[in-house]
Amino acid sequence: MELYGKKIGFVLTGSFCTFKKTIPKMKELIEKEGAEIIPIMSYNSYNLDTKFGKAKDFIKEVEEMTKKEIIHTIQGAEPIGPKKMTDIMVVAPCSRKYNGKTCLRYNRYSSCNGM
Repeated sequence: MELYGKKIGFVLTGSFCTFKKTIPKMKELIEKEGAEIIPIMSYNSYNLDTKFGKAKDFIKEVEEMTKKEIIHTIQGAEPIGPKKMTDIMVVAPCSRKYNGKTCLRYNRYSSCNGM
C-alpha cells in the first residue's frame, strides 16, 4: 500500500511497555513512507508516568517527531470522523481480544483479517 501523503491517525493506548517499540514505527512512517501522522493518546497514556517512562517525555518525543500537538481528550478526538481527518487509523498496541471485538462489532458482514 502506498502511504506517501496519507494521513494516519496513530493512537497510543495505555500499554506503556510497548511505547519504546511503537514510537519508532511512527518515525518510520514519516521518514520512510512519507505519511503524515496525527498523534492521538488515550487519557492514561497521556497523563500517567510508569516504570517504563514519564508521560511528558513520550509526549515531547511524539510532538517533536510529528510536528503536531497530540489529541488527548474526547473533545479533541470528536472531529476526527466527521471531518474525515484521517485516511487510516492505527491503534497501537491493539490486543487480539480488542481487535476481535471491534472487528466483529463494526464489520458484521465482512470478514476480518486473522479472524
